[in-house]
Amino acid sequence: MTIGAAIGNVSWFAASLPEYSRFNRDAANIKAAQQAKLKRYLEINAHTAFGRQHDFAGIQNFEDYARRVPIRSYDEFEPWITKIADGEERVLTADPVRLFEPTSGSSGPSKLIPFTDSLQSEIRQAVAAWSSSNFLTYPGLLPGRAYWSITPQISDIERETTAVPIGFDEDSAYLGGLTEKLINKTLATDPRLKQVRDIERFWEMTLLMLLRCRDLRIISVWHPSFLSLLIERLRKNWQHLLQELAGEDSRRAGELGACGAGDLGKIWPELRVISCWADAHAATSIPGIRRLFPNVVIQPKGLMATEGVVTVPVGVQHPLAVRSHVYEFLDDNDNALAPWQLQKGEEYSVVLTTGGGLYRYRIGDKVMVDGFYREVPSLRFLGRENRVSDHFGEKLSEAFVGDVIVRMSAENGLSPEFAMLALDDDRPLPAYVLYLQAEGAISDRLEQHLERELCANPHYELCVRLGQLGPARVEAIKGNGFDIYSARLSAMGMKLGDIKPTPLSLHCGWRRFFSSTG
Repeated sequence: MTIGAAIGNVSWFAASLPEYSRFNRDAANIKAAQQAKLKRYLEINAHTAFGRQHDFAGIQNFEDYARRVPIRSYDEFEPWITKIADGEERVLTADPVRLFEPTSGSSGPSKLIPFTDSLQSEIRQAVAAWSSSNFLTYPGLLPGRAYWSITPQISDIERETTAVPIGFDEDSAYLGGLTEKLINKTLATDPRLKQVRDIERFWEMTLLMLLRCRDLRIISVWHPSFLSLLIERLRKNWQHLLQELAGEDSRRAGELGACGAGDLGKIWPELRVISCWADAHAATSIPGIRRLFPNVVIQPKGLMATEGVVTVPVGVQHPLAVRSHVYEFLDDNDNALAPWQLQKGEEYSVVLTTGGGLYRYRIGDKVMVDGFYREVPSLRFLGRENRVSDHFGEKLSEAFVGDVIVRMSAENGLSPEFAMLALDDDRPLPAYVLYLQAEGAISDRLEQHLERELCANPHYELCVRLGQLGPARVEAIKGNGFDIYSARLSAMGMKLGDIKPTPLSLHCGWRRFFSSTG
């Protein structure tokens, strides 16, 4: 037990419980809670430039709001955000914009998301509900420390280009206030890791801090492949890490040397929970994490974007973070539905209105209702809605390809560390290739299974029959797939924290990267 961490956790738990009670109260009356939230947004922001243009003062209910405010993507918000970046006030929100947080999702140019005190408060509310549920479900978390993955700062060139600061100095600063201070007392790593520019040094410092932490109780990462990559580097550099550690803590270095790099249960004997994505394409990485940590609970993480929070884990469900933002959902015909109108088993696209000034913002995530927590829909993430590979009319979507990889893996007994489909256009007849990092040989049967699954999409099947595409192939990756994938996208200008494994890449030319690494 670490006294400082235990005090921090208990204080954080005590501070979070009232919000958890309010979350449960509002979960029992979702319509009233959401209508009240919308009313507050409209009243507070009625005299902003956006509010005046859309007559916020005249909007009475959800129906009025939907009629007067169109659904927008980031590109349609960008002119408003540019005004904020130029120093104009009261553009989207009456609440001042404290900073922009850059994000680029899985690909594409950087987006600047405005952060206000109101948005931070909304994120804290969701985290309070999640943390309270965790402490109630797993009280063994209270005495120990936590690892929350940190994104290194690759570049700060953008910080000089706007009148508003860009980027939080520390990842825990997303939450701000007392929560940030309490969480920092419980962390196994130093938040200043974010300032480390050299990526190899970043990994080494992270591992050394974690190895010092015998009382590690919870690991929170985004994609599980990040944790797999961390453990791979731990094992590869084990002796070097022990030598570095011996200079600071010879007792701990001796203890670790006796147990070896292969037994993670002895390295972190108090570890209780690993929180990470486990839906959509991330599901293929979960078996590998279970093999690494067979006695640890794997908790599927809620759906959270830089723009806002969608769901939080509560027990085994992932209910909508009903107190954080105003939510709408689009069905297959782009009809907008309120949260209380959703049906179990149906799929929807998520639309957010937040205290950061994004009104009816289509975040591009597809979800399915898998149940209800009181009156609140519990949602499972399916994938990105607009990521479609369509070179010849094949129209392969990320969600479809993700399902194909999950089914193939299950039916062929595979637990891939990395799996990604992409077009290979380097040969006379282009064809899709599933780049795979998994134990075992790749068989003709596996390629036939992949082609059969892909041909369930009639557009793809027609392209193959017409000879526009060759049959799909499966190729083994030489090296660590996520590491190679990250290196290429980093070289293209993406931040490490924005890079997420995807079942479908819209970039071609991957073969020369995945097949040339020994």
